[in-house]
Amino acid sequence: MLEILKSRVLFYDGGMGTQVQARELTADDFGGKRWEGCLDYLSITRPDVVESIHAAYFEAGADVIETSGGSASERPRSITPPR
Repeated sequence: MLEILKSRVLFYDGGMGTQVQARELTADDFGGKRWEGCLDYLSITRPDVVESIHAAYFEAGADVIETSGGSASERPRSITPPR
């Protein structure tokens, strides 16, 4: 990757949340009402959705797909009440 950076800019993927929202998923897609909207759970309950979003970013020209583990940390879990 460092060699590529010597010759051009790398393009990263875009927002994951907006792409998930565009798919109008139901509570069942997230593993039930309690987990509705929890994007981390989609990797378990609907890996096909996560994969299709990443594939779409690659098709659009992204070089790199990144992920955020922010919601797995203690602070976000402590301030986000269960549904």
